[in-house]
Amino acid sequence: MPVVPALGPERRARAWAELAEQPFEVLVVGGGVTGAGVALDAATRGLRTALVEARDFASGTSSRSSKLFHGGLRYLESFDFGLVREALHERDLSVTRLAPHLVKPVPFLYPLTRHWERPYVTAGLTLYDGLARVGALSTPLPPQRHLTRTGARKLFPALKPDALVGAVRYYDAQADDARHTLSVARTAAAYGATVLNSAEVVKFHHAGGRVTGVRVRDVETGREVDVQAEVVVNATGVWTDDIQTLVGGRGRFHVRASKGVHIVVPRDRINGETGLILRTEKSVLFVIPWGSHWIVGTTDTDWDLDKAHPAASRADIDYILEHVNQVLAVPLSHDDITGVYAGLRPLLAGESEVTSQLSREHAVARPMPGVVAVAGGKYTTYRPMAADAVDAVADDVTRSVPPSVTENIPLVGAEGYHAMVNQLHGLSERWGIPHFRAEHLLNRYGSETPEVLGLAADDRSLLEPVSGAEEYLMVEMVWGASHEGALHLDDLLARRTRISIETPHRGVESAEPVARAVAGVLGWDEARIRNEVDSYRARVEAERRSQEAADDQAADAVRIAAPDTRAVAVGRALV
Repeated sequence: MPVVPALGPERRARAWAELAEQPFEVLVVGGGVTGAGVALDAATRGLRTALVEARDFASGTSSRSSKLFHGGLRYLESFDFGLVREALHERDLSVTRLAPHLVKPVPFLYPLTRHWERPYVTAGLTLYDGLARVGALSTPLPPQRHLTRTGARKLFPALKPDALVGAVRYYDAQADDARHTLSVARTAAAYGATVLNSAEVVKFHHAGGRVTGVRVRDVETGREVDVQAEVVVNATGVWTDDIQTLVGGRGRFHVRASKGVHIVVPRDRINGETGLILRTEKSVLFVIPWGSHWIVGTTDTDWDLDKAHPAASRADIDYILEHVNQVLAVPLSHDDITGVYAGLRPLLAGESEVTSQLSREHAVARPMPGVVAVAGGKYTTYRPMAADAVDAVADDVTRSVPPSVTENIPLVGAEGYHAMVNQLHGLSERWGIPHFRAEHLLNRYGSETPEVLGLAADDRSLLEPVSGAEEYLMVEMVWGASHEGALHLDDLLARRTRISIETPHRGVESAEPVARAVAGVLGWDEARIRNEVDSYRARVEAERRSQEAADDQAADAVRIAAPDTRAVAVGRALV
């Protein structure tokens, strides 16, 4: 892999100069996983590429998913065999080749509530496993295994005895979605893409009936630059229609937002060794192992309020607790909840009035010359979505576009990862950190782990745990600011790490120590440190109060009242 540029302040300044001074063949708007995937696909096809994100990488849907790389077992019921097969291939590809340090297999139990369900579920999982084996790159994940009630409760003792008559165990995979998205964006940068967050498109330029570029505003300073581009790719997810309005003219499709809420609880509150997938009257509910925690979700409701900060209401949380407690011998309560997060799924509108039935297929369109839009799909299939979008770019660029090669492009940290796993003991000894900490770092940074630790060579205090969040080291915060484009405290506590949902204080106790640790890298003075800490605390307080609100409208009103460190206009102004 080429050298991965450090996305710190110096690189940011150079990226702004590149936007202003050189024309691009492809400009991607949106720094979620789809936009990052488009940038990577375009850059590795040899196209001069830029990626701009108004907020932070993965700050929308791509940091708020169920954090699964899965085929979508439930889509078999609607005969979406092509979608499931594609997703299973992408799961296999990421586990084995593209991101083995980030995407890990995880077992799930499918509890059976009636004996007659077993042949039905068996047929579905047999098809699921079979689709995964078609063209598998290596040894597939373990096949389904049938369990009696006793056998299932040995794996998951927390289940009520009367909640099941048996179960089937199967495998899928999971990843930290925000870290994975950031890795895609950084890999695009390694292959030459200009990558910027806090860079908001505020205007589209037209000439001769086509789009010829955009005006981009630096959200941090207010400075604006005009950028020339042969084609602009709208990969903004739930903001797709807003950006199309800014472009002018009619889009070829519309995107509807569906809110999904998850809760996070400590691992010791649920006694189990696998994940769970539970049927509900609307969809499915996952109980997903997540390090020293469980993620439980999700909901599926229409949302037409603030897109940047979707709020979870008490009704959402009560729904999750009610359904998971139907199968748990020791029920969960509000007091058990460590964190809550809400995200918006970008669903293609028009197929149904019920969000859970809207298509998870993706669509690519060329609403006018010089513009390509891509939307829909699911996190797992980001790569083929991106490839289809860049295929469509070919109509607007002046030279031939070769085929996609991203199936063979490992993400940053993947190359050399397996060798480093074998050297884990030596890594632990060399830096004087416990084996479990070295393993934790390796599963976040892969083969970049020695570089991350290298930041502590002259300051061993960076090898100390983060105050109030001992799963993380202070050196990770400095790396996030110096190499991963973090510009605000929120970026570090909510996306570069998951302190905001993994600690009972939701990052408040960690805020000031982290701000002081990165101040030197980001050039913060005492006033800026205080502003970042106060803003973060206000955000947490607003989220807590919104989660006590009775409904969406009340929760939204409370959440958006908190100060926003990024004053983004497009999207909010157009809602």
